[in-house]
Amino acid sequence: MGSSQTVTVKYVIRAKFEIDGVVEKPDVIGAVFGQTEGLFGAELDLRELQKSGRIGRIEINLQSKQDKTNGTITIPTSLDRVSTAILAASLESINRVGPCSSKVTLEKVEDIRDSRRKLIIERAKVILQKWNIESIPSTDEIFREVSETLRTAKVDKYGKDKLTAGPDVDDAKDIIVVEGRADVLNLLKCGMLNIIALEGAKIPETIIKLCKKKEVTAFLDGDRGGDLIHKELMQVTNAKYIARAPQGKEVEDLTCKEIATALKNKIAINQTKARKEKPKILVPKQISGIAKELEGTLEAVLLNEKMGKVEQLPVSELAEKLQQTKDIDTVVFDGVITQRLVDVASQKKIKYLVAARVSEVVKKPLSVHLITFADVQG
Repeated sequence: MGSSQTVTVKYVIRAKFEIDGVVEKPDVIGAVFGQTEGLFGAELDLRELQKSGRIGRIEINLQSKQDKTNGTITIPTSLDRVSTAILAASLESINRVGPCSSKVTLEKVEDIRDSRRKLIIERAKVILQKWNIESIPSTDEIFREVSETLRTAKVDKYGKDKLTAGPDVDDAKDIIVVEGRADVLNLLKCGMLNIIALEGAKIPETIIKLCKKKEVTAFLDGDRGGDLIHKELMQVTNAKYIARAPQGKEVEDLTCKEIATALKNKIAINQTKARKEKPKILVPKQISGIAKELEGTLEAVLLNEKMGKVEQLPVSELAEKLQQTKDIDTVVFDGVITQRLVDVASQKKIKYLVAARVSEVVKKPLSVHLITFADVQG
């Protein structure tokens, strides 16, 4: 019996049969349809499945010899694994073909997609190999690219302080001030030539003078050192903009894309001044003192309600320790307040989490006060 629809084959049921007598293909097909009909309702009726295109043409191969007939049954199916397994098992229930007794044995259920996957993987290997060969640059191209990098990475010494700088600092109307020589080299590789380095925590006179003559963007690391230089720049120069590397990263390690994004997101110096004037939070002296001691240590201190020190431990062990500890009122640590820590603190009724910074994705809780070291006033 044919199907009026195209079957997207997922599995193929393969079975063999032995019949005591001589029969022909129509007899076997009639037995397959007739003896499985009604076993599991219309949903698994072979005729209905063929009409809806969920099984394909049933193939019968047979041969007769010495009053016995042997052969195979092949059924392609797009059913799910469970329905296919039930259908395969139902074939083994066929015990007669015409007037003759028979035995049907399932050989295997073949997953057609395995074969397709193997073909796709083999083809993908060929494509990848060809792609790699075609995309490998020639020796001349490699030398040319390296030579270009060396040329653009050339740096100068600028001003009386002999600061590391790019070749366009004098000619450019606007310049970028970074922290060190490695930062200059990294920006030069990205095609930025109007770069000059501070080369120290103290702002050199050369930079102060440049800030008076040119439009200056200070591009600083996203760490504590960058915070301190940012603060001093605002006090002794009139730099117009401030750009920062992502939190915890240094300018020398950024990709060209990250550099472009950071410079695009620079903010005017007057905005940072407003941010600087943010009021401090008054906390017990024990907390402010511990916060100062913990900076740069990556450690945490647990305090009870009377501000007594319960324990000091590495920040990496903090979340697990809090889940095992009771009667903690305040946690001070050199790290980042994450949502996991906030959830644990809420569960353990901890009132204060004091840390180096708060993750941007944290949902502010009602029962826990989140305070950064920068907010603390003893």
